[in-house]
Amino acid sequence: MKVVVNLKAYPCDPVEIARAARDVSEASGVPVGVAPQAAHLERVAETGVETWAQHVSPVDHGSHTGSTLAAAAAEAGATGTLLNHSERRLKLADIDSALDAAERAGLETCVCANNPDQIGAVATLGPDAVAVEPPELIGTGTPVSTADPDVVTDAVAAAEAVDDSVAVYCGAGISTGEDVTAARELGAAGVLLASGVAKADDPEAALADLVEPL
Repeated sequence: MKVVVNLKAYPCDPVEIARAARDVSEASGVPVGVAPQAAHLERVAETGVETWAQHVSPVDHGSHTGSTLAAAAAEAGATGTLLNHSERRLKLADIDSALDAAERAGLETCVCANNPDQIGAVATLGPDAVAVEPPELIGTGTPVSTADPDVVTDAVAAAEAVDDSVAVYCGAGISTGEDVTAARELGAAGVLLASGVAKADDPEAALADLVEPL
């Protein structure tokens, strides 16, 4: 199981969380990645934690003010990127272009989607992973793995029907080790979470609880 922590734009210390994630990952053997703001990628990567961009733009070098280049994210130390998060939606053609840009930069990719039908659609584009995240559960503390487990099993089936090499992650409401275990039992290969760690009083303790059952 992989754990990816999206820090979004929360008022947290990205380096503190990155160090906690690194230490928990090394102690447990569970891969833990951290996705900070683009401006913090280099500082987070310097901790040695697996570092993910929250987004890369579907463009290459050129006149693209405000874009996040995949090549620039990789140069800053990112090894992976999220795409199409519910808070940063892309058109299908732009997801395809962003995947191409990420591949050229050598970034691992995880494309988010709302439901199993969308998971099947984005899996056809060949990402490394997809993450099913019903938007109504994001940030609620109610995990999709218990609120609607069929969403997870159906997402796994949808991805496998297209390309069984595409890993399926479970997102939305994940905050405890029990949530991670439930996601694994439903067929997920990883989890994507945010507030459960980024807003925690003790991020290292929260991460340790997440991976303990694994």
